[in-house]
Formats: sequence, C-alpha cells, structure tokens
Amino acid sequence: MRVLSGIQPSGKLHLGNYFAMMKRMIDYQENNELFAFIVNYHALTSVFDAEKLREGTFDAVCDFLALGLDPDKSTFWVQSDVPEVTELTWLLSNVTGMGLLERAHSYKDKMAKGIPANLGLFSYPVLMAADILAFGGERVPVGKDQKQHLEIARDIAERFNTAYGETFVLPDADIAEDLATIPGIDGQKMSKSYGNTIEIFTDEKTLKKKVMSIKTDTTPVDEPKPIEGNALFELYSLFLNEKEKEELKERFITPGLKYGEVKKELAGVVWDYFAPYREKREMYANDKAEVARILQKGANKASEAASYYVELARKNVGLDY
Repeated sequence: MRVLSGIQPSGKLHLGNYFAMMKRMIDYQENNELFAFIVNYHALTSVFDAEKLREGTFDAVCDFLALGLDPDKSTFWVQSDVPEVTELTWLLSNVTGMGLLERAHSYKDKMAKGIPANLGLFSYPVLMAADILAFGGERVPVGKDQKQHLEIARDIAERFNTAYGETFVLPDADIAEDLATIPGIDGQKMSKSYGNTIEIFTDEKTLKKKVMSIKTDTTPVDEPKPIEGNALFELYSLFLNEKEKEELKERFITPGLKYGEVKKELAGVVWDYFAPYREKREMYANDKAEVARILQKGANKASEAASYYVELARKNVGLDY
C-alpha cells in the first residue's frame, strides 16, 4: 500500500500535527510504501516572510526525523524540491471546475477567519491533488478537516481519467475518527492559524504555560466534570491507552477533581513523552549538511516516482509532440 501525506511548515509543529498525522505516518513506514513530505508551497498561502518559511521548513524536517521517520524506510522530501508537482498542478487545473473549488469548506472557513483571499488559497485543493496524484498515493492520512480536499482530489483524478484515459490512482482518505479533531487550548481545533497550539518541541516553561491556559468550564469542584467537548480531557487522553482513558474518565466524573491539578499532571506527561526525542532533534538541528543529504536523497526518489505519472499525463493530454 502506498501511503502518502504532507505537513505545512507554517509554524512550530504541535500536538495536533503529531497525533493526527505525524505519528500515524511514522507507524505506517514499517509495513507500507511511505511517502512523506513538507508542503512549503502550500505554506506560501499564509507565510509571507521568506526567512520564517526557511526556518519553518528546516524545523519541520528536523521534527519529523527526530520523532522517528526513517528516510531509509520511506521517501521523505520537501515539496519545492520536486518540480513535477507544479507542472501537474497546471494540467489538473484544466479539468477542475470553478464550482468544485468554490464549494471548498477550508477556503470559506479561512475567509471567515479574516485570512486574505488570493489565488493560491483558492486553488489550494488543486495543488494538493497534484501532491497526491503525482506519486500514486493510495491512502492519505489526514485530519477530518482535509476530508473534502481528498474528495476533490478524487474528483479531479476521475475527470482527468475520463477526459484523457486512465492515468491516475484514485486516493482514499485515511481518517482516524478518534483523532479527527484535536482541540487547541481554546477548545477549537488545534491550528497554527488560530494560535491555540501546544508545540511538540518547546521549553518546559512555555509548555507549562500553554497547558495551564487550556480553557475549561466553570463546573464547581464538588460536581462531576463533563467529558464531551472537554479540551483538557481530550488532550490528556491522547497520551493514554484504553485502560488509562477509562481511569481518567472515572476521575472526571467523580466529584472533587480540580482542573488545575490535572493540567499540572498533563504538562508533566507531555514533557516526559517527548523527552526521548529531544536529543535526536538537537543532533539534526546542528547538522544541516546531514539534513540536506537526507532531503536530496528523498527528492531524487520522489522525482523518480512522480516522473512516471507526470510523463503519462503529458502524453495523454498531447504534450509529447
């Protein structure tokens, strides 16, 4: 099974990125053909500072490698290092209806949040489709918010195949329902765009501050605490097995639980969970030459895979005169 997904370097990677995508991708590499990449072209829709994008891209690469992505077991690259994707984006654009893009929830949500509209933001799903179709991605691990984009990618692939003949694999979204939407410290979906994240690699003081600021309800101490929609419960549960989740649930529904004490516990749990990865991340952060070597090797492998589908698409549309 060819599993493929990418992540944006538009800010420090956080718990939502880790549990909804990164951890799952790392787990997949053992028994699947894994393609993982840093989508810096996509980040251009929201990052307009060149240095910030450079730093964010490098940091995301270091994070992924430190957390266990093995470049020898997978194909790992930076999006802009494989230009076949941008050519394919143009080929796909010509079979993509305006109405399909106008119905994209993500675009409308970002507009509602006050994010300035531009063509890149509007045509984001076409570039995402190219990211997937260029490599023959069969299964794409994504969060619930990206489900529609996967449906758009399938739609575009079907339209292209109908118009020009069988060319692309139709991808399927892989959504872990229990991780569909990971809450941020304000209770909304955790997102760099909303500034409500808990970063994976941060100093202990900042981590504690973030965790202690998780929004909770005003239920009195001597009453049971709600479980549904409780950001603190949901975030803590990410680090627990099923038995431990049940024990945490019992604590919440038993009168006497103090949110402040649970937050302090969670800060310690998060810090300890990522402790084994910090030294490895520091190693990559201080060895840019090694990171560059890994990414070049990954880009070469990715380009070879993309060439098959892009050359087939070029032939099928008639560009092989």
